[in-house]
Amino acid sequence: MQTILSATQLTALSKQAHRFGKRVGFVPTMGALHQGHLSLVRAARTQCDVVVVSIFVNPTQFGPNEDFTRYPRTLDADSAMLAAEKTDYLFFPAVEEIYPQGAATWVEVETLSGKLDGVSRPGHFRGVTTVVAKLFNIVQPDAAYFGQKDAAQAANIRKMIRDLKFDVEIVVCPIVREADGLAMSSRNVYLQGEQRKQALVLSRALQRVQELTAGGEKSSDKLIAAGKVVMAAESGVLLDYFVIVDPDTLQPVADVAGGALAAVAAYVGNTRLIDNVVLPTQ
Repeated sequence: MQTILSATQLTALSKQAHRFGKRVGFVPTMGALHQGHLSLVRAARTQCDVVVVSIFVNPTQFGPNEDFTRYPRTLDADSAMLAAEKTDYLFFPAVEEIYPQGAATWVEVETLSGKLDGVSRPGHFRGVTTVVAKLFNIVQPDAAYFGQKDAAQAANIRKMIRDLKFDVEIVVCPIVREADGLAMSSRNVYLQGEQRKQALVLSRALQRVQELTAGGEKSSDKLIAAGKVVMAAESGVLLDYFVIVDPDTLQPVADVAGGALAAVAAYVGNTRLIDNVVLPTQ
């Protein structure tokens, strides 16, 4: 595996791969890698000839009171894991490489950036779509791999590539969970003692929605109410949202007969966690 610091160098390597008819797969990350990230790398490895993984803690997607400065940074461990997965290139740019001095251009999906996480994290998705657009221009991938856990992020990125005509396939891979059901997240390292047990309420609430849906319940209001009952039983967890929406538009749906996304966000102590499940067409 080769570590690349320069955007210009990485673009040249990608163009060279394309000249030889190779398919380039790209996994953008902020590091602190876990098995969820590695599942994306493995998917790219099976579907592409060249695999690029970026590690960049993007400052523009963090709010002023969020955890940018303390976000876990574990480059040595991350590099070892990526090398073991036969990653071809690790792109590890400095902030100045992505945001040159005086940069003033943003990419924002107006119809989606203020929904779900965008409500409690204003500007978050603008930061996400801006950095992903920049990374797509640098890496020039044929396919890019994202995790289902960040479902609202995936919806914003899908809309962005349609609107801006990016020639890249978006592949969304399933959530990877711990043995007890907790969705894997780099922020799970923040959970201390009892908080780790409390965090399981997110997956329990979504599981309850799945059970009711499997039993024939179609009403989104009833399903949301049932999920909130489960969430309320864990007094140490502060609910941000519990919604059932269309996975592409993120608009609420009245019933789930045509398929839907059930999504939850909550604070466990000071740690904000998200989770979701896709409800199939009935």
